[in-house]
Amino acid sequence: MVIAAPTTAPVPQATARAVARPPGYYVRQRLWQNRPAVAGLAFIALCTLVALLGYWVLPDNSPNANHGFVQIQKERPGLRVQLLRQPLPDSARDTQAADNIFATWLHGREPDVLETPIGGYQFSGDSIILKPLGAHSADAGRLRRLALADVVGRSGSRAELQQAVRQDHLRTRTYWLGTDKAGRDELSRLLLGTRISLGIGLVAVLISVVLGMAVGAVAGYFGGWVDSLLLGLMTVVWSIPGIMLVIAISLALDSKGVWVSFVAVGLTMWVDVARVVRGQMLSLRSATFVEAGRVLGLPTSRLIARHLLPNMRGPLIVLATSNFAAAILLEAGLSFLGLGVQPPAPSWGLMVKEGYDLLGTEAGLWLTLLPGAAISLLVLSFNLLGNGLRDAYDPKTPVAV
Repeated sequence: MVIAAPTTAPVPQATARAVARPPGYYVRQRLWQNRPAVAGLAFIALCTLVALLGYWVLPDNSPNANHGFVQIQKERPGLRVQLLRQPLPDSARDTQAADNIFATWLHGREPDVLETPIGGYQFSGDSIILKPLGAHSADAGRLRRLALADVVGRSGSRAELQQAVRQDHLRTRTYWLGTDKAGRDELSRLLLGTRISLGIGLVAVLISVVLGMAVGAVAGYFGGWVDSLLLGLMTVVWSIPGIMLVIAISLALDSKGVWVSFVAVGLTMWVDVARVVRGQMLSLRSATFVEAGRVLGLPTSRLIARHLLPNMRGPLIVLATSNFAAAILLEAGLSFLGLGVQPPAPSWGLMVKEGYDLLGTEAGLWLTLLPGAAISLLVLSFNLLGNGLRDAYDPKTPVAV
């Protein structure tokens, strides 16, 4: 008789195991599920890419995108213009800067040819007859005759020179967003303006975060008369309108340059950061891990820098995002008033002012709306990102599975 071996039931295996995740994982998940914040981040990334590429991607890569033509000033978007290109003399060319791509990226590139907008042309023997373009020029209605050899920059047969003019010296350029009151490309100046707006936001945030963290950490950690003194300083600075502070700093430095505007805006925004850091420091300085650090003999500077300030990372990131938007608005307002970035630098606030001066004309509408829309979109993107980061750092916000 064969006795069957007892069968054992299969042991069920765990189908899922709890995976330990760092807090940053949940912050990212909450941020990615916030569609408006992601849209704002994408627009900020696009503006940052344009600002980094700078003159390399501009239709007009002259310094400050300041190459204009009086014949096509205040023209509407979509304008197509035919240009005659003549070589400049060697003495007028900056060949050293033209060959340096990094100098072009930083400062732009002076044109190496003389461009003239024309309304038409015809060949007549060894000459080319140009029809002036537009009614803004002093030569409006007058035909202009140029020798083909002067246009091409060398001698040759008549047929050869005419072919060279058609192939190499006639170009058609499209001004997709029109031109401003000086005949400059509005698209190039609008794109280059992202450098100033993002640059002033970045510098202002760095200055405000560093200065605010230092003042707020010292006030909150030490308390007593140090806290009272620094809190009084914060209150005084807080009570002064930001635009008045920027004006005072600009007058004190006796300059209205780009970097002065950067520093002046940054020095007006540190109080927000200092107040937040002070409040967080007051609540954390009596925590158990801080007491343990003191017992172990850790220096005060290490306790603050390595253990206390990292615990404020979330609120500081959110505050820095909102300060970024505030700095862009403040710089635009200062430039509009003539106290910020000076011409011919393409600041968005300055461009709004130039369009505002032309309101009532056909060109005034889009010359005001285009930079105004750029300011609004960039500030809105930072605000949406700030709201998304605030929710992402809140543990009560649910995470989609």
